[in-house]
Amino acid sequence: MESKIISHLKFLLKSTNAHGVHSPFVFQYVTQCLYAGKKMHRDKSINVLLKSNAHFKANSIHMDPNPSLEKTVKEMFPNVHFDTKPADVIYTDRLDNTRFEKLLSKGTMHNDSMILVEGIHQNEKKMEDWKTLIASPKITVSIDMFHCGAVFIRKEQVKEHFTIRI
Repeated sequence: MESKIISHLKFLLKSTNAHGVHSPFVFQYVTQCLYAGKKMHRDKSINVLLKSNAHFKANSIHMDPNPSLEKTVKEMFPNVHFDTKPADVIYTDRLDNTRFEKLLSKGTMHNDSMILVEGIHQNEKKMEDWKTLIASPKITVSIDMFHCGAVFIRKEQVKEHFTIRI
């Protein structure tokens, strides 16, 4: 079993910052969202969620049941709705191909939806699920940020994977 420290070292060797990004969509997301503004939360995954909500002007969020996180989101974004379809942002701590296909078939997401997966390097199972997920031809953009990963199904974009330090 690969330790989290070794996994993080491998991530650091592969990762880049905004200057290594050649996709206008991802470059804008990284520079105007992830690297811009103040920190919104001490937890890196939740910080990415909150900053992404603001960046994408999310009106609808779908997330695994988490009352305290819902309260935090609602305090910062009082006009956001939870679990309406389709969702602009989906936040989960577990996502494999089966669950991804279920989200697609139920109409939970649209072309510009972002799925944020928490803890993709947490253990070997989650790392394998992540690798299998980003290999799906339905996912065109994937961003590994170590603490979390983001996937998009943007039909107008060529498939690319990014490893970004946040």
